[in-house]
Amino acid sequence: MTHTRYPAVAGMFYPAEAETLRRQVQAHLTAATLQNTKQPLKALVAPHAGYIYSGPVAGSAYRQLDSLDKNKHWKVFLLGPCHRVSLRGASVCAFDQYQTPLGNIPVSPVAKTLAQQLGFVPEADLQEHALEVQLPFLQLQLPSFELIPIVIGQAAPAALAAVLAPLLDEDSLLVISTDLSHYLSYEEACKVDAVANQAIPALDIARMQHQGDACGIVGVLSLMHLAQARGWQGQLLDYRNSGDTAGPRDRVVGYGAYAFTAAAA
Repeated sequence: MTHTRYPAVAGMFYPAEAETLRRQVQAHLTAATLQNTKQPLKALVAPHAGYIYSGPVAGSAYRQLDSLDKNKHWKVFLLGPCHRVSLRGASVCAFDQYQTPLGNIPVSPVAKTLAQQLGFVPEADLQEHALEVQLPFLQLQLPSFELIPIVIGQAAPAALAAVLAPLLDEDSLLVISTDLSHYLSYEEACKVDAVANQAIPALDIARMQHQGDACGIVGVLSLMHLAQARGWQGQLLDYRNSGDTAGPRDRVVGYGAYAFTAAAA
């Protein structure tokens, strides 16, 4: 029997109808700019709100996948925060496949093995949107990939990075799902989110840990530890908040897109 993780937020965070979804995601990708094609792309950070709010910023992140070899079969390590249940540590969501309106995505055998080490709590992911909203972008940009989906609760970033490090190879892409500040005024959000926009690409772990505001901060810090160890170069691709896209400016949510590439040889 195949265990499928079915969409939980289709029709809410993004369109449930396949062709409408495809057009919307493609529009966000087309509106974005490919920033760096000189060094291999290793990781992305992308937001996870409803597409009407954060879709343009997500498009800025996922447009960078145009630099990847589309003929290769990729292993995508997708990390996002747990919003709906209390979770200690992390849950490697080792279903057999994930389903979106655009089709099914196989879960990697790597996830099944990793779940034995970190644990698998199905309830942490069944209604979670942080990973799900990333999937249609991946489906449009990568013709062939398998997923290692990880929902993160209370966990130590350096320890999580140490677990992931030996699993990452030339066929791996790391994607971190996070929004930035929540429910500040437009002006205050821009000030607070400037910390993340400076610290994340600069790999300033201490500053991000103590001053940064991000619901997915454990995943972000884990990525920063990995990037620091491997000499990856960070870049801010885009920053907007919901006051720029589709919401009022008195209570906004911040969205940042960042890319990490291998160091120049």
